[in-house]
Amino acid sequence: MLRPASGGTRNDIAVLARLNAMEQITGRVRKLGDNIDTDVIYPGKYLPIIDAPEMALHALEGYDPEFPKKIQKGDIIVAGANFGCGSSREQAATCLKYAGIACIVAKSFSRIFFRNAINQGLALVQSREAPDKIEQGQTVTINFASGEITTSKSEKFAFPPLPEFLMGILKDGGLIPHVKRSLKG
Repeated sequence: MLRPASGGTRNDIAVLARLNAMEQITGRVRKLGDNIDTDVIYPGKYLPIIDAPEMALHALEGYDPEFPKKIQKGDIIVAGANFGCGSSREQAATCLKYAGIACIVAKSFSRIFFRNAINQGLALVQSREAPDKIEQGQTVTINFASGEITTSKSEKFAFPPLPEFLMGILKDGGLIPHVKRSLKG
């Protein structure tokens, strides 16, 4: 359980309560490889689409034209190194979030994709070990508070937890809702 440092404000306590509510995610694995770029995640020919639910219909279509039909709400993508490389298009993170992807576990992320995903409210976990061991179709549980991934085979993998301020953005559903909540509080 996350706890405020001594002297925490009422707002700090409210943020921590929201973070504790997003302590863990459980979902089915969709396994991908290394260097999954933003053009594969969200092909450029769809850039004129601005409706997020419609964008979701094309998530990872460049990787597998049938992929959008295979995604189920709560699925977790497990990928290799350099996930989200390529252009800075935020639509790549947006389409995955609205397609129902609950979290992405990868060996590493492109810096701009990482930030775009957080800003969209899409959870990310970086683990060098887990992507090589986790299998397609397995169920995994990601515990953000403890920094641990547990597979349906009871394998456990540690990951560095995200800082509290990033977890706050995720819990609020993205940067814009987070800023709105902060301005109200």
